[in-house]
Amino acid sequence: MLFKGAGTAIVTPFKNGEVDFDKYGELIDWQIDKGIDAIITCGTTGEGSTLSDAEHKKVMKYCVEKVAGRVPVIAGTGSNDTAFCLQLSQHAESLGVDGLMIVTPYYNKTTQRGLVNHYRFIADRVNVPIIAYNVPSRTGLRIESDTVLELSKIKNIVAMKDATGDISYAAEVMSKLDGSDFGIYSGNDDMVVPLLSLGALGVISVVSNVMPTEMHDMVMKFHEGDIEGSRKIQLDMNNIIGNLFIETNPIPVKTCMNMMGFEVGELRMPLYEMAEENKEKLLQAMNKIGLVRR
Repeated sequence: MLFKGAGTAIVTPFKNGEVDFDKYGELIDWQIDKGIDAIITCGTTGEGSTLSDAEHKKVMKYCVEKVAGRVPVIAGTGSNDTAFCLQLSQHAESLGVDGLMIVTPYYNKTTQRGLVNHYRFIADRVNVPIIAYNVPSRTGLRIESDTVLELSKIKNIVAMKDATGDISYAAEVMSKLDGSDFGIYSGNDDMVVPLLSLGALGVISVVSNVMPTEMHDMVMKFHEGDIEGSRKIQLDMNNIIGNLFIETNPIPVKTCMNMMGFEVGELRMPLYEMAEENKEKLLQAMNKIGLVRR
């Protein structure tokens, strides 16, 4: 198990087109101070797909050094090019990351057999634990439940981030994994408690960029038996979660963070600034719960 609880898929702050490492360090410290259980760097929310190879490596290195063992660091190293995925994964391992998060190969849309081969190829050549990242809305490819079962038998593939948004799929996966120590993390902030009820370990979260304590508490209350307390947090956060996904992630969450005074800077093209009408909806949702930098 890499972690149990809430891990933040942390944003990458930019300033004048460059990674703002000083700000990144502030965000990491704030996350850990607020009780987050893991940091996931260079993922979707971290705009990893628009980082250059050199930037990607620098961001991973900085994150490992800044966290300094306080919580696990999991690096997004996925690619639609298996050879490049391996290169980036081996480099991340050399930096001392605690785990890798590897998205299904996008655009190429390989077969399920090809998926298993892709993940096995990487897993055979690294020693750190791997989380398979299942996000078909981004990649056009879903890891089918039988494939998840097959992946769970590969030595260091230890978990899956389920961002399908499909509770029936999650239940099917969990039933096939019954008795296995393979972990599932929710990849959807609005479905944390439902997946916990099926046996998930926690969440890899976007919303925890702005509400880390609440996301941590939602998961841990459930694991500690306070189901009602966990359920209440999930429902209380429903409106803000919806508005943090009103446009493509991470547009709303970076906008929210800038409104809160975090000064995380701009988005990288092709992502673009939030539409004014959506920004107003987000601001209303923030005001409703008194969301300010704490």
